[in-house]
Amino acid sequence: MNSLTRPPLADREVVLDAWVAKRAQIARLEAEAADLLATRAALFDQDVLAHPVHRDMARRSMIAEYSAAGHIGSGAVENAFADADALSMHFAGLHQALREGTVSVQHVRAIISAADPIRDAVRNGRIPAESFAAYEQASIAVAEQDSPTRTRVAARQIAAVIAGESVKERHRRAVDERCVTVRILDEGMALLTAVLPEVYAVAIKDRLRSLAKAIAQTSRSSARDSDTDGSETADLFPDDPRLDAHDLIVTDDTYAIDPGISRPEDDDETEHAVTADGRTRAQIEADALVDLLLAAGLSEVHGTGLDSIRATVQVTVAATTLAGEDDRLAELDGRGPLDPDVARELARTATGWNRLFLDPTGMVTRTDRYTPTDAMKRFLRARDQRCRFPGCHTPAARCEIDHNLDHAKGGPTELSNLADFCPGHHPLKHPDLDDIVRWTAHQLADGTLRWTSPLGRSYDDHPPRRVMFV
Repeated sequence: MNSLTRPPLADREVVLDAWVAKRAQIARLEAEAADLLATRAALFDQDVLAHPVHRDMARRSMIAEYSAAGHIGSGAVENAFADADALSMHFAGLHQALREGTVSVQHVRAIISAADPIRDAVRNGRIPAESFAAYEQASIAVAEQDSPTRTRVAARQIAAVIAGESVKERHRRAVDERCVTVRILDEGMALLTAVLPEVYAVAIKDRLRSLAKAIAQTSRSSARDSDTDGSETADLFPDDPRLDAHDLIVTDDTYAIDPGISRPEDDDETEHAVTADGRTRAQIEADALVDLLLAAGLSEVHGTGLDSIRATVQVTVAATTLAGEDDRLAELDGRGPLDPDVARELARTATGWNRLFLDPTGMVTRTDRYTPTDAMKRFLRARDQRCRFPGCHTPAARCEIDHNLDHAKGGPTELSNLADFCPGHHPLKHPDLDDIVRWTAHQLADGTLRWTSPLGRSYDDHPPRRVMFV
């Protein structure tokens, strides 16, 4: 074990405490800034009462002045005014949490932006205005314990449950906005933008990632072979069950499409690391997209886009919805609500079903199939959904399964000692690390992962709830 020069423990703790306190202070200042914008908006309303015909120009002038004075873009100023308005009108509790520094302005923006379905449903009289309070309370509970990215996912799910039918209508209206655009950039490049249903976009990105990994591994093998006997690899895309495998996970009342099993070696190279053929993973993904779009032809034989998805995303849907008895929203795990028609179509092409059992709070507790290997992995992917380090959002399909108590130290291979960690956080607890940098993790009875830092501080990561069915 390497011997490291260790600065005093107290010094490292003081710096951490000071940073956390400063972040809370920044949040409080952001709350004060929002109050100032709300005050300016009230003055604006007074101003336009006298000259209503100039309302639009007066607002443009106000935004321009704040943009110029603050040296920030007009779009950022517009968003700041909108957030201040939402805090003052609908989210007093969230505003107070920001004043107290228990949430950041990023959490605030995530919660407010995810509330659009609530606003629509209240405006249309589908749900009472008091629904904002229920949404706010549930979202703050997540925000005070988790990262803004995870908060945004949870808030979308909470909004979908509260808004109900409004969300499904919004999804179906939004499908009409799908399009592809091109914006010419400098140096002979262009930006190709596709606005697609989320399930298609996630599946496309996942397939490009899988293809890029296969190409990178092949080029690496080719380089090794060239160094030895000059032979070439036989197959650009070797048979890989992860490219085709997709199961449907099922509970006593819930089903879910389950991603294929991820392997640790898949993440040996990061997206921007240069591979053996001189390209990064990101560049290979872009090249693969070009090849697929320009070389493929439309054919009824290929079926619809949903037919072609061999999912490495996980979708959860109630059994009654899958059977067509109701039209409850499904869930695209780790991202948000999903149109039940899309979930049923994905289920139609699934090759297998796994049943999940949920407790009354929406927590996955066990599966009905138990084998020492694959069943455990199915359970862990269904429970964890993403890396179990606090704040990390890496999908479980790209994570490694860890023995929380190291196997070499007698840790059992059982569900109460296993969890998904991404390649970036998994090495933090490697037993060969010096104690000055090594983290430890152990699992509590409810599935919570308690990480202990080198400073001896504990940070809990709770397994995500399936909000759609609570």
